[in-house]
Amino acid sequence: MSEPSRRPRFVITDEDELDDYNPNSDPRYNPHQYLQLQTQQNPYYRQGNDQHSRTATGHYDSVATNAGGAEEEEDDDEEDRHSKLQDIINWLHQRHHHKREVTEGALQVWRALPERIRQDPSLASFRQEHERLHGYEPPDVDPLPNDDTDDHDHNNGKIVDGGGGVIFCGSGHNKNANAFSPIGINVTNEMGQVRILDGRDVENNNEDQQDETEHHGHSKLKKYLIWFKIAILLVVWGVFTAFLMSTNEHVDELKLISIPKNGTERVFRISTAELSRIGLHLTGAFRLQEADAVKDTLQRPPPRLEIFVERTYYNESGEKAFDEIVSKLWILDLVYPEFMDSTRETHKAFQFQIEPLDGDYANNTNLTELTLHFVSNIDAELPLQLSIDESPIYKKEGVIYAAVVLCGLYVMIIWEIVNRTFAAIIASTLSVGILAALNSRPSMVTIMGWIDVETLLLLFGMMILVAILSETGVFDYLAVYAYKITNGHVWPLINCLCLFTAILSSFLDNVTTVLLMTPVTIRLCEVMSLNPVPILMCMVIYSNIGGALTPVGDPPNVIIASNSFISKNGVNFAIFTLHMLPGVILVMFTSYVQLRYKFRNIADLQFKESPEVEELRHEIHVWKRAAASLSSYSKDEELVRQTLMKKVNRLKRSLKKKMSAAVEPAINYQQTLENLQAKYPIRNKPLLIKCSCALVFVISLFFLHSVPELQRLSLGWTALLGAIFLIILADIEDMEAILARVEWSTLLFFAALFILMEALSELGLIEWIGNMTESIILGVGEESRLMVAVLIILWVSAIASAFVDNIPLTTMMVKITISLAQNTALKLPLQPLVWALAFGACLGGNGTLIGASANVVCAGVAEQHGYKFTFLQFFKVGFPVMIGSIIVSTGYLLVSHVLFAWH
Repeated sequence: MSEPSRRPRFVITDEDELDDYNPNSDPRYNPHQYLQLQTQQNPYYRQGNDQHSRTATGHYDSVATNAGGAEEEEDDDEEDRHSKLQDIINWLHQRHHHKREVTEGALQVWRALPERIRQDPSLASFRQEHERLHGYEPPDVDPLPNDDTDDHDHNNGKIVDGGGGVIFCGSGHNKNANAFSPIGINVTNEMGQVRILDGRDVENNNEDQQDETEHHGHSKLKKYLIWFKIAILLVVWGVFTAFLMSTNEHVDELKLISIPKNGTERVFRISTAELSRIGLHLTGAFRLQEADAVKDTLQRPPPRLEIFVERTYYNESGEKAFDEIVSKLWILDLVYPEFMDSTRETHKAFQFQIEPLDGDYANNTNLTELTLHFVSNIDAELPLQLSIDESPIYKKEGVIYAAVVLCGLYVMIIWEIVNRTFAAIIASTLSVGILAALNSRPSMVTIMGWIDVETLLLLFGMMILVAILSETGVFDYLAVYAYKITNGHVWPLINCLCLFTAILSSFLDNVTTVLLMTPVTIRLCEVMSLNPVPILMCMVIYSNIGGALTPVGDPPNVIIASNSFISKNGVNFAIFTLHMLPGVILVMFTSYVQLRYKFRNIADLQFKESPEVEELRHEIHVWKRAAASLSSYSKDEELVRQTLMKKVNRLKRSLKKKMSAAVEPAINYQQTLENLQAKYPIRNKPLLIKCSCALVFVISLFFLHSVPELQRLSLGWTALLGAIFLIILADIEDMEAILARVEWSTLLFFAALFILMEALSELGLIEWIGNMTESIILGVGEESRLMVAVLIILWVSAIASAFVDNIPLTTMMVKITISLAQNTALKLPLQPLVWALAFGACLGGNGTLIGASANVVCAGVAEQHGYKFTFLQFFKVGFPVMIGSIIVSTGYLLVSHVLFAWH
C-alpha cells in the first residue's frame, strides 16, 4: 500500500551557521536558482518514493509555517513550493540582518575582548565592520581555525537520521562552492527527541543552561545545601548590617596636656568612675623602639614617662578618704629635652585593666573617681596629645571573634562556598561590623588607610604591562623556545623554569616575577600538552623561595631590612643575602626532591583526557568567561555576548564528538616543534620593541631599588610610570580594551584582605600571637634561650604566615624581635632572630593559596587564562613543601648560629 502523499518541507539543520552566513553575498538566496540547484545536485529534493524523499517532502510545511508564517495549502504544485521557499528565505534574511546589525558601540565592546577571541572567525563580521569604518589594519595574529570545521566536514553532503527526522547537512565553508549550508531548525538529541528552535533559543543559551543544570544536578540534597548556604550568608549579612547601622563611627576626642618637669605629677580626670578597662592613645616626642640608646655625656638618667590609673574614694562630706593604684604601670621612653624639637611625633597606645572596687572602701564611702597620673623625669615640660577610650575592645574576646572570622574565611575558600574575592569581602565587612559592635567602628578614612595602595599600584601597573606585552606573541614564542632547548622533556623544562623564576624573584619583587612568568608557563604547558596547574604551583613555590634570598625579593624582607634598628646593627643588603644564601640553596634542593616525589608519575602533570579534549574544554571556559564579562543591559553588549555564546555552543558540540572519537597517535618531537614554530611567531615586532623599552625601564628601577642608597621611587610608582610610558609609546587609544585585561577581582581581593588583616589586628589577634611568642621565649633558661628563640620565631612566623597575611604579622614580629634583642637580661643576639623571621615569613607563604601575594596573583592570572586551581589543590602541594622547607631552615639556623655562632 503506497504511503499517503506528503507536502515537501524544507529542513534547516544548523542554526548557528545562520549568523556566520551572509545572505547578501550568496546568489543562492534566489529561490528559483536555489531550488533548481538543489534539484540538480541532491536527489533528496526530487519527488520520489524512497525514504529520504518522503521524509524531506513530509517536513516542508511545519518549518515553513514556523519560520515564515506561510499558510498551509492543499496543492503540491511547483508554485506553492516556490512561494513557501521564498517566505523562508525572506525570514532568514530579515533575521540575519537584524542580528548582524553591528554598531559602533558593539565594535567598542568587541575591541575590549582578548586578542584570540577577537580574531576568531565567528566574530569576523565585527572585524569587517571595524575595517570598513576605521580602515584595514593587519591583524596581530592569524585568525584561529574555525572550531566547527570538523563538524561540517564530518556531515558534508550526508543525511543524518536522528530518529525524529532526516536532515540534509551541507558545508557552508567547504570546498564545494555550490553547496549550500542549511541552518537547522529541527534539533534531534541523542534520545531521538525533536524540538523546533527559534532565535530565542540561542539568545537565551538554552543549551548552556541545560549543561549547567546537568552539572549542578537536580538532587534535593544539593538544593538544600544551596538554600542552607544562602541562609547562612543572609544571617551574616544581617549581623554586620545591623551592627553598622546601629553604631556611629568611633571618633577620638583629642586633648592637649602638658606634663610638668622633674617628677611633678599631672592628674587627668576620667569622666566615668565605673570602668573595667581604659584605652589610652598618646602622641608626643617618644623614643622609637628601634632607635639607638643615646649615651648622655651629662650622666642624666634615661628620660621616661610613667602613667598609671588611680581610684579615689570620697566620704559623705565629699572629702578624700582613700586612694589606690588600680592598674599596671605604663613606662614610655622619651627623648632628651634638647632633641624634643627635632624629633618627629610618635603614636603610642595602651589598654589599662582596672581592678574592681575594694569592698571595704566601697562600704565606707559614697563616691569614687578614676584619674590618670603622668610623671616625667626630664628637665622640661612635655607636651602630649591624648585621647581616652572608655570602652576599648576587650582583647581576650576580640581574639576569639578574630579567630571565628578567619576560620569562616578559610571555610568559604577551602570548600569554594563562594568566590574567593567575595569571601574576602564578606569576612572583611564582618570584621568591621564586629568592631562596630564593640564600639570601635573605624571611620572610612581609617579603613582606606588600611589598604596597602603600594601593593595595589604595583599589581595594577604590571598587569597593564603584561596585557600589552601579550599582544606581541612573545609569551608563545618564549614557550616554544623553551620547548626547543629542552628537547620536549618535561622535568628538564620544569627545572629550568623554576630555577629561572627563583633567580628572578631574588632581585625583582616576586609578585612582578609571577606576573611575567605565569603567561609563559601556561603557554609552555599548552604547547607540551601538559596541565599548567601543577607546574604553576611549582613555579610560584620557587618564586617564594627565591624571594627569601634578598631584602627586596619578598615584602616581609623589605619590612625587616628597612627597619632602622636592624640596619644599624649590621644587617645590610650584602650581609642579609650572604646569611640567607646557604639556607635558600638547601631549601631549593629539598623542595625539588619533594616536588619530584609528589609528581613522580608523569601522568600527574598531564591532562586526564586527550590534549584535543582538554584544549576544547579550555576554549569553552575562555569563551564563557569572555561572554560572562559582558552585561545584557545594552544592545551592543548583548549582541556580542550572544555571538560569543553561540561559539560556546559550537565548541560544546565539537567537544562531544572529540570525546567519542578515537585518540590520534602523538606526532614526534621534530614535527611538533616545526608546527609550533610556524603557529607561534612574534606577531607584532614594533610593539615588542616598545614593550621591551618599557620593561627595561621598569626592571632597571626595580634593581636600583635593591640598593638602599639609590631608592627614590617605590615599586608601585615604578610600575605605574612604566605602564604610562608603554601606553604613550604604543599610542593606545582604546583604554577600555586594556583595562578589561586587568585582573580587577585579584586587586579587590587584596584590598579586602588588607582591611581584614588590619581589623583582626585591631581585635588583638596579631598582638596575641606576638605576646604568646614572647612569653614562651622569656620562660626558658639562659643556656637554651637562643635555640628556643630561633625555633619559636621561625615556626610561629611560618605557620601564621600560611594562614594570616604576612605583612602585618612581620610588622608585629619585627617589634618582638627587637624587644628581645634589646632586653639586656636575655642576652640574645639580634641577627639569628632576624634570619629566623625572614625564613619563616617568606617560606610560610608556600603553605596555602592566600599565604603569599604571589600565590594569589598566580591563581588570578591562571584563572584568566582558563585554568583554575583550588585552595585544597595548592594546599596538598604547598603545605608539605612548606613544612619540609622550615625543617631544613631549622637545621641550618641551629647549626650555623646556635652551634657555630656565625653571627
